[in-house]
Amino acid sequence: MQREGQVRIPSGCAISGIIDKSGKRISGEAIIKSISVMHDRSNGLGGGFAAYGIYPEYKDYYALHIFYDSVTAKRECEEYLEGRFDIINLSKIPVRKIREITDEPLIWRYFVTPLPTRLADSQLDEREFVARRVFRINTLIDGAYVFSCGKDMGVFKAVGFPEDVARFYKLEDYEGWCFTAHGRYPTNTPGWWGGAHPFALLDYSVVHNGEISSYDANRRAIEMYGYKCTLRTDTEVITYIIDYLRRKKGLSYEEIASVIAAPFWKTIERMPPQERETHEYLRVMFAAQLITGPFSIIVGFENGVMALNDRLKLRSMVIGEKGDKVYIASEEAAIRIIEPSLEKVWAPKGGQPVVVYLNNPKGGKA
Repeated sequence: MQREGQVRIPSGCAISGIIDKSGKRISGEAIIKSISVMHDRSNGLGGGFAAYGIYPEYKDYYALHIFYDSVTAKRECEEYLEGRFDIINLSKIPVRKIREITDEPLIWRYFVTPLPTRLADSQLDEREFVARRVFRINTLIDGAYVFSCGKDMGVFKAVGFPEDVARFYKLEDYEGWCFTAHGRYPTNTPGWWGGAHPFALLDYSVVHNGEISSYDANRRAIEMYGYKCTLRTDTEVITYIIDYLRRKKGLSYEEIASVIAAPFWKTIERMPPQERETHEYLRVMFAAQLITGPFSIIVGFENGVMALNDRLKLRSMVIGEKGDKVYIASEEAAIRIIEPSLEKVWAPKGGQPVVVYLNNPKGGKA
């Protein structure tokens, strides 16, 4: 007899997202209700949320969310942080003990900024300095894992159904201008706290429904640029590819979509000359970042979100709009439950990015 988690569900996993383009902060209750509708798309082996705009009082500092397996790991990690960052505030992340969430690690939160002398000595820009310190903690400090490190945003994830993960983290107490959510049905990788979605690096976060058949090639390529894939799941590499293409190579989100979900060559050949030249360049220059296999993803970033599915549209995705709010989900029901009277609802074409920005971003590069 096959047990839960051993049965392959090709369309498993659920994703959902909400953004208010006006920047108005909304309660985490809405995203909880949305992802809960898709309960049957996950199996309790992972759930999580990314939330933007939730730390306005610390918006200028990097918010490090860290799992610890032991007090020893916590002590070692804090010694490392103190030597490289000014720690403005630190505390346990508030949780609610519930029977559905078990074996939880120590979960702490730190608001930090790089020490000026260490940053100057490194000869790196601030974001690269933070990213490298995060990779060092995650690869060299046994039992410590930084699972979120952006400004004015945070990831909350665990092994469990997403609605239980939300109750565990008291997500209803948070308010932000954007939330994304994930319910996991792992098919090829283990269910563990670090492997739950979203995956995040700096301000970028990714929730993903699907399977990356090109994972090994993508992983080998991205690790050439200093990234470390240590989390035993394919989605991690998507986050690093997006960080590389956006932060290091300066591509727009539309161009990033044309890299990771690139049009087929025969489609490019039929494009007008200038458009064809652009897509040919992206396919040749960033061939190693092409993602193959079925997927739909929601990418959160500093000033907005991007929704994208694979070029063959092998995973479902629906978009809804009402006023300043844009909704994204695997199923229309997950949108209707929180906004029954939508002004517009549609399903994007395969490989067609839907990029939504804040109307008045408060500084910084999107």
